[in-house]
Amino acid sequence: MRADRLVSLMMLLQSRRRATACELARELEVSVRTIYRDVDALSASGVPVCVSRGPHGGVSLLAGWRTSLTGLTRGEVEALAGVGQPGALVDLGLEEALQSGLRKVAAALPAGQQPEAARARERLFVDGSSWFQEREEVPHLGVLRDAVWEDRKVALTYRDFEGAESERVVEPLGLVIKVERWYLVAGTEKGVSVFRGGRVAGARALEERFVRPAGFELAGFWKGWCARFAEKRATYEVTVRVWGEGEEALGAARGAGDRERIQAAAREADGSKLVTVDFEREAIAVAQLVELAGMGGGVEVVAPEGLRRRLGAMGEALWGMYGGAGAEGKWGRARVGRAGEGEGRGLVGALGEG
Repeated sequence: MRADRLVSLMMLLQSRRRATACELARELEVSVRTIYRDVDALSASGVPVCVSRGPHGGVSLLAGWRTSLTGLTRGEVEALAGVGQPGALVDLGLEEALQSGLRKVAAALPAGQQPEAARARERLFVDGSSWFQEREEVPHLGVLRDAVWEDRKVALTYRDFEGAESERVVEPLGLVIKVERWYLVAGTEKGVSVFRGGRVAGARALEERFVRPAGFELAGFWKGWCARFAEKRATYEVTVRVWGEGEEALGAARGAGDRERIQAAAREADGSKLVTVDFEREAIAVAQLVELAGMGGGVEVVAPEGLRRRLGAMGEALWGMYGGAGAEGKWGRARVGRAGEGEGRGLVGALGEG
């Protein structure tokens, strides 16, 4: 695959004024020695590559030179077909711009590759949405987007987890979407912070502009912030018994880590599994477990006891409201739906017996 790497190296150099051999090696995931060999190969084939030494040196193409190469590999064509499913770009109002740009790229392909691009679009569809998690509304996303594009300060009204509002002026550095949740990365008086888009209660772009921090790189910051958040975030561990549809539903609602933990758990004689899940806070656990119960159950809280009692009280109140005088006892068929225990599923069974 050296030919593909040489083309990638040439395209990288064409898109940059100058790059060091170390930077190119990281980008192409090869050694620095390989980069130097590839530079020699490009020079031998007639590509005007310049190498300068010293603290401000690097590898570059002769000023003004550009390749006429427009062909893509099969993998690149298929990847562009996946990019054609806009997902979050709809929220940003960029769906039409994306489609227009991709049409221009497709038109620039050699005639022999255009049918291959159409074939890839017919066979690949990317759906980034979750089964059990609705997209969070971000009413001020347009204001935040424009402020990020224009390096303009924003007067922000923000709600914390408990609903308390505060006001501040921030410097929007970027927008990130993670599992259908938008986040604003912005500079504040205390440094760069992250704000959840759905909690932005108000946003007003100011006339004053700001200068982006030198060397700030959004993707790198986000990865580091996520790692720190995972280490410092609150924990609220809940032991649950899952069975039937609840096993898959809980994994989907909680994400890849919990899904793998549920899959790896040993199955008991009745077909259920016992697994511990971290919900961060009791309020989050209650909200998600009640939502799962409403979708068919298959999830029972084993511990902590306080959460069992809270969910049990909720279940009892709902049973009293909707169970009717002819119900079968206080709980009726409280735990039906477990493997081998019948077909019924309902809120009471998923919440526990109180």
